[in-house]
Amino acid sequence: MKEIGVYIHIPFCISKCYYCDFISYPQSTDKIDEYIDFLILEMELYREILKEYTIKTIFLGGGTPSCIEDKLIAKVLHFIYKNFNTEEVEEITIEANPGTLCEQKLKSYKALGINRISLGVQSLDDSLLKDIGRIHNSLDFYKNYETIRNLGFDNVNVDLIFGLPNQTIHHCETTLKEIIKLGVEHISYYSLILEENTLMKRFYQEGKIELPDEDTERYMYHRGVELLKENSYEHYEISNFSKKGFQCKHNLTYWELRPYIGFGIAAHSNVAHKRFWNYENFKDYYKNLKQRRLPIAGEEKISREMEIAEYLIMGLRLTKGIDKQEFIHRFHTSVDSIYGDVFNKYENQGLIYMDERWIRFTPLGLDLSNIVYVDLLP
Repeated sequence: MKEIGVYIHIPFCISKCYYCDFISYPQSTDKIDEYIDFLILEMELYREILKEYTIKTIFLGGGTPSCIEDKLIAKVLHFIYKNFNTEEVEEITIEANPGTLCEQKLKSYKALGINRISLGVQSLDDSLLKDIGRIHNSLDFYKNYETIRNLGFDNVNVDLIFGLPNQTIHHCETTLKEIIKLGVEHISYYSLILEENTLMKRFYQEGKIELPDEDTERYMYHRGVELLKENSYEHYEISNFSKKGFQCKHNLTYWELRPYIGFGIAAHSNVAHKRFWNYENFKDYYKNLKQRRLPIAGEEKISREMEIAEYLIMGLRLTKGIDKQEFIHRFHTSVDSIYGDVFNKYENQGLIYMDERWIRFTPLGLDLSNIVYVDLLP
């Protein structure tokens, strides 16, 4: 049976963080119950399509899935368990923000089979959290984390952001050392990106905030990598670090270009050489489902050339790189026959390391990866 990952989009949150460009709807509690009903209707329409697949991972993302009632999370997961092949599920993740969790919710998550909690912490400096529009403070995180551990969850991710307004190298080191000391199994350490149509982008354009310069931002990253490696975290993807055996299995589905299906507003899917995505607003999403039509806003067939390019681009995000033998097994040709000149060029520039089996970025290549990616696109 073919394997697939499932993403479920819960587009609700208490308030929008200043840097966030995800499709989410703050202060929309009146829409939640109706949305969950339509979400389940969408999943029902996929029942026949997914008969040939076994689900390996489930990821509840948002928005903030932990801000809705746990009985609604239960409603979604019970439908999946009843209607799809979930006997081989290995990992079920729920994204949560400190301050939106309580003992009752976490007990419910545990009973539902959720075995991975992903906490959007971003920083342990309360002034920085306030500056980026987060609703929690560091004490909220510590309280939630204690409850998570007391209830027996043994797979916790913490999201952190560096390059924030007014953030210093000392801020980054302090937060990282505190999180490391707690012994979390997985840490995602992301650079701030000023996305279009976000409050933070507007603040920056209006001169209301100042960001660390490029050299400082890069030092924050490299110092973070150094600290995490020193403390037995494997640097397995550009921005992701884990203790042994705790890589995020769901995200590896994306990075290894394996099939995944997305349910909910704005969710994306990649199945059978086709990429498709749902409507981003309630009106069109609901309208199609009322007529028992899949709420797909657009789709594209992935050509062999594009699949190869995406396989290389996503695979190079992983620090292990591209396995040349696996490439031949998947595409029935060697990577050198298609991109040999490109990789030789960047090997000579010190951005790529190659041997008989592997192609991967050097540390410098990880910093300048976008330069290489441009040359891989068909």
